[in-house]
Amino acid sequence: MIRKFALLMLFLSFCTVCRAQSSVTLYGILDQFVAYEHTSSGKSLVALGDGALARSRIGFKGVEDIGGGYQIIFQLESGFNADSGALADSSRLFDRQAWVGINTPVGQFRVGRQNSAAFNSSPEIDWSSRAMLTSIVNNFGLPGRYDDDIVYKSPRVYDFQIEAHYAMPGIAGGGLNRGAVYQIWVDWAHGPYQAAYVGTVAVPLASAIYKEVVQYHQFTANYDYGRGKFYFAYIHSNNATSSASGNDAVGILSAISVPNNYVLGTTPDVQRFYNVFQVSVDYRISPAFTIGALIGMIRDQSGQGNDVYGGNVGFIYSVSKRTSFYGSAGLMKNENNAGFRFSGSGAPPNFTGSDINGRNLIGLQLGILHLF
Repeated sequence: MIRKFALLMLFLSFCTVCRAQSSVTLYGILDQFVAYEHTSSGKSLVALGDGALARSRIGFKGVEDIGGGYQIIFQLESGFNADSGALADSSRLFDRQAWVGINTPVGQFRVGRQNSAAFNSSPEIDWSSRAMLTSIVNNFGLPGRYDDDIVYKSPRVYDFQIEAHYAMPGIAGGGLNRGAVYQIWVDWAHGPYQAAYVGTVAVPLASAIYKEVVQYHQFTANYDYGRGKFYFAYIHSNNATSSASGNDAVGILSAISVPNNYVLGTTPDVQRFYNVFQVSVDYRISPAFTIGALIGMIRDQSGQGNDVYGGNVGFIYSVSKRTSFYGSAGLMKNENNAGFRFSGSGAPPNFTGSDINGRNLIGLQLGILHLF
């Protein structure tokens, strides 16, 4: 009770700052959906989920102009489950972001807990920003955010922009490399065309049994044809673990850095790579109404044939600048003993084991997103 009161008083104090300083903004997102899933094993489920397009959260961000083209910036963001009111991570006050930085004439510098380069590139991946329950890239998973992250983001020069991350390990005797996470995002945009590369490399601890680094390499390309966009995404990664009977899309390198950012090097799955392919398109029927579709596959490079195929169709309808309704329908087909499932940050309670390994999955969702 005392802890909850302390959190409430902290939020209220920030709101007081928001009124006193125009450079500080209080913001939030509420995103709730109902999902139906069915597996060819014969089982079905209906559940309420949080965050199909964007996880529910509350946050504070601010800018202070200190002159000479320099600005001090910060962002604090806490996620929660709107269906229950519980914190998304009970061990952290600001689980999503907690950083401070400076804007300069030569770029932006930030330090703290921050979103990954792969997460920030989500709008370039598919029509739903890889957020829908049935997005193939979302179901493979991507690195999400890391502690102790030092970031440099360049200005856009000759159509190019670079964002570089170094998440410090902070381990006694471990040096600057063991346990570190390195990220790079090189983005090119010219007129209706866009292309980008995102790379993530996580170095295992010195005590690791398996010394291979965890890798995530993502290539995207977009074309804006006027009423919508075409999207292409390719991922090459060994960041996926398996259960005793298949794969349930759990990352070796945790998507949210729990515990810490470390790759312990205790799983042989780090020796297995996957190639992920996905193409997508959307179309604006009106400024408020967008429809979209995608198809994709996850190819197991181990030679065991544990591949996955799937796709989706869906819509986003904005009834105002702050409120949108959305929905999607999708299919995933697990070949051989593959066990991927509808996953990602917004997944409701899910199937496991024999209900996903080698099974076909159907997913439906309808939801509402509100910004404040």
